[in-house]
Amino acid sequence: MSRIPLLPATSMVAAALVLAACDRPAEPATTPAAGADATAPAATAEFEPSINAGDFAAHVERLASDEFAGRAPGSVGEEKTVAYLVEQFERLGLQPGNGDSYLQTVPMVETTADPAGTRMTLTIDGEPRELEYGDEMVVGTRTGQARIDIDDSPLVFVGYGVNAPELGWNDYAGLDVKGKTVVILINDPGFHSQDAELFEGKRMTYYGRWTYKYEEAARQGAAAALIVHDTAGASYGWDVVENSWTGPQFDLPAKDDPEPRLPAQGWLTADVARELMAGSGQDLDALYRAANRKGFKAVELDATMSLELASTSSEKSSQNVIARLPGSTRPDEAVIYMGHWDHLGDHGDEGGADAAADSIYNGAIDNATGIAGILEIAEAFVAQEPAPERSVLFLAVTLEESGLLGSKYYVAHPSVPLDQTVAVINLDAMPVIGKTRDITVVGLGNSELEDVLREVATAQDRELRAEATPESGFYFRSDHFNFAKAGVPALYAKGGDELVEGGSEAGKQAHLDYRDNRYHKPSDEFDPSWNMDGVVQDLEALYGVGRVLAGGDAWPNWYEGNAFRAAREKMMSARAEGGG
Repeated sequence: MSRIPLLPATSMVAAALVLAACDRPAEPATTPAAGADATAPAATAEFEPSINAGDFAAHVERLASDEFAGRAPGSVGEEKTVAYLVEQFERLGLQPGNGDSYLQTVPMVETTADPAGTRMTLTIDGEPRELEYGDEMVVGTRTGQARIDIDDSPLVFVGYGVNAPELGWNDYAGLDVKGKTVVILINDPGFHSQDAELFEGKRMTYYGRWTYKYEEAARQGAAAALIVHDTAGASYGWDVVENSWTGPQFDLPAKDDPEPRLPAQGWLTADVARELMAGSGQDLDALYRAANRKGFKAVELDATMSLELASTSSEKSSQNVIARLPGSTRPDEAVIYMGHWDHLGDHGDEGGADAAADSIYNGAIDNATGIAGILEIAEAFVAQEPAPERSVLFLAVTLEESGLLGSKYYVAHPSVPLDQTVAVINLDAMPVIGKTRDITVVGLGNSELEDVLREVATAQDRELRAEATPESGFYFRSDHFNFAKAGVPALYAKGGDELVEGGSEAGKQAHLDYRDNRYHKPSDEFDPSWNMDGVVQDLEALYGVGRVLAGGDAWPNWYEGNAFRAAREKMMSARAEGGG
């Protein structure tokens, strides 16, 4: 299949310059859809048709309020969030995006480990050492079983736990780990040694993600897998691991998720890992070096792991929320704007220190900002004249914090066939630090969507830049990735580092301040003092991209050589042969 042409640059620039909303008013609000929580308070703000800071702030403040209780799937916070989204989509006059419903039910299994009934003991050189749940380890199961008992499972250090035949790399080569517990480093080979010749060097690949590592360990038949945490490799501290992995954990039912599952999976602190290696006659730093060399051989440790894991599980469901603005001439083709509405909920009923302090993980930046951005862009499209020729879908997914599960389910059960989905534009954790001279494109160099964005950014006197920390693997940590794996071109972009007022250093410090002090913490709360001039500019840019795509007939593709291009070309070839 030949490279799909883009629209002429003049059309893209023109679209970028026409970002102000036009005269067509939004439709009045109607009664909430069936299934929505009608008791959720209605929004009192008077919204304008243009993308603006006041409306954006009103949405974020509402979604991140304590009343929404951290927006955990399956909670009262979900009920209020879903009701609010349906209310807003109806106010805008958008059609239901999943048949005759705004909702797509996502089946899920909720599993909560009982810290009091969970014990992990490492027997190192004959000496038992019980680990503190939360402080030294976290562990859980995706099986749905109430009890997991593992007795004296031999521990094996398997480096990065990667099996990549296309790269000539297999950390499991010649190894039988059935019944054993594998200990794994986070990130990719090449990261800790800063070797640009291994994998992608500093830039994380999917092999560096914890999701992959557990999947591969399960494929290998391991009884359990424990990842060694380090802040540089993970790009977040142990507190993020603890906050994210304690409390209710969510999965798709096994029938809806073909990936293999381990009986038990978890994390160890770096200090515990160092102690484990030393007691086994090994040195953790030396093992890091060895694991970064081709031909690495797994190391059997003089240690075993025993686990008593008590959990409660129940089958529940959560909701993706989908709205549709039908295209005027090609309604079967769609551009999707998406973001995740879920966050970590209220940990106040778990006891401990959090119960006496702020226990609600409000998720203002992550990701009330993305959902507010979708609503603002939807408002602009509704007011747009002329109306878009292609349909525009607004998709708010659940269970992102649990492993991108809501988007995974949507991709398996799309309301618009993937071969009729022109592109996906993802909004996640939008910066509120002021105007920037750059736009960060996570995974820059992937698709022709960047060519469209570049023209729009040029009209704003901005340039595209790659993310500052490619080792963090953000491209694999947000919902667009499920679309990318399926072949649909996906763009994940937001404000950059170089502040118009303050420069690059101030911008980097602002991003680090969020990462270190608010990311996955109760302190991620709405702040009326945020500088939202930049996020308005970002939303206008992303709206500009969608306006070009929804107003034309181009089918952007992945760049030549991209790993996702083959899936897209296969999909589109089948569509062409079928007369689509």
